[in-house]
Amino acid sequence: MLQITHILKEVAVYKKVSYLGPEGSYSHIAAGQMCAGAQLIPQRSFADVVSSVVRGVADAAVLPIENTLNGGVLQNMDLLEANDCLTAIEEYTLPIDHRLITMHGADISGIKRIYSHRQALDQCAAYLHEHFPAAELIAEASTAASVACIKLPQDAAIAGVQCAQEGFDVSPECISDEKNNYTHFLLVIKGGLPYSFKSRKVYFSLVCNHVPGALLHILSIINDYNLNMTKIESRPLKDIPGEYRFFIEAEGDYSSPQIKSAIEALRAATRSFRLIGAY
Repeated sequence: MLQITHILKEVAVYKKVSYLGPEGSYSHIAAGQMCAGAQLIPQRSFADVVSSVVRGVADAAVLPIENTLNGGVLQNMDLLEANDCLTAIEEYTLPIDHRLITMHGADISGIKRIYSHRQALDQCAAYLHEHFPAAELIAEASTAASVACIKLPQDAAIAGVQCAQEGFDVSPECISDEKNNYTHFLLVIKGGLPYSFKSRKVYFSLVCNHVPGALLHILSIINDYNLNMTKIESRPLKDIPGEYRFFIEAEGDYSSPQIKSAIEALRAATRSFRLIGAY
């Protein structure tokens, strides 16, 4: 991470940092890595994580924004878009190692219910279809929380090995369909970016004008300013069927005149524009 990020973190110490709990969740691990020494505050939902920063209960929040298997974490993209008082200022990539957790000594051939976060269930879909085609898959608030749902030998959970407790068995290998599985997290604070904030990337969302060639025009602006776009995703507008909001990440230093000019050009060419962050 660039030097300015560390300077800002020293000036604005994040004493309280929210994450999707409970302890042992992947968000908990990411929060501990990104904000060492901070008081980490578990929340029951991503909406609660975001709300805690908006209300000033927490100084910052750690949110997963993308997974290499599932793509964007849509709920969090929408939450960041909807709360324009929030800004992402740092990124972190965490390897994800999903394990099957069962009661000690349980016969896994008799597993009837498997609990986990929806993203984890999706990331292990092929494994679950092959080994547990008849099992009921039950979505929980987080991978770590799913372990508490194991009450009978017929129950199982998908979570990280860090969630293992006495009296449970953990599969010897990762059960993700793709073993090189990573989740991209953002550190989010309340407030905007200092004018001179240095970054490697900028992240923004926009709604094109509803005319032919509008998206092509947006992409031409990105090309004209020589920005290397690292991702683009779309989300339907909830109140206008058939129209979409685009989430775009591109390489660039927010403090540079080039990026400032590109942002203004994009803002002028769109119906709606929001700078979500720089990191």
